[in-house]
Amino acid sequence: MSDVITIVGAESTGKTTLAADLAEALAQEGLRVARVDEYLREFCMARGRTPQVHEQAGIAREQARRIEAAMATHDIVVADTSALMIAVYSDLIFGDASLYVMAEAEQRRYRHTLLTALDLPWKADGHMRDGAHVREPVTALVRSSLLRANVPYAVVSGEGPQRLRSALAAVGHGLPDDSPQRPWQWICERCGDADCERHLLARGDR
Repeated sequence: MSDVITIVGAESTGKTTLAADLAEALAQEGLRVARVDEYLREFCMARGRTPQVHEQAGIAREQARRIEAAMATHDIVVADTSALMIAVYSDLIFGDASLYVMAEAEQRRYRHTLLTALDLPWKADGHMRDGAHVREPVTALVRSSLLRANVPYAVVSGEGPQRLRSALAAVGHGLPDDSPQRPWQWICERCGDADCERHLLARGDR
């Protein structure tokens, strides 16, 4: 069974770039690496619009299916989001929390969950983005879902190479044997509060 690394987080936090960089770095170690792109982006680009409420479940299932398919033939799968993000946006935008059960069950199957920090500037991206004001609410919902599902995760921060190094350290790659590796962090009881991340980054812990 492949190790699956899923990258989740609010919009404009570098998930797609990080997925590409991480997959390339791991492939250079001689591993068979698959990158699973975000199906939601493909959906929106093909239709020129964002999904309607009745389309959310199908998008979540397709994202999970693509990850599952990649697992069959690769050592490592790097997924640019998972069904969890569809569940979060369905909850935030439509008030529909029904997708969490499926999405959280899928998330528990994956080896690593990386949450992208809010330390990058927001940038517009056509039909795909709602605005900088939704990033903290989205992050809070992601954290709450991971807590509910008992899924450990690591926050990935920094720009460019620093963000990649943070991700590699979190998944246990790219470090010399004698280098200290930061342990996985379980979600604290306050992590539904987006302020937790700002305080963490302000202290320079990541």
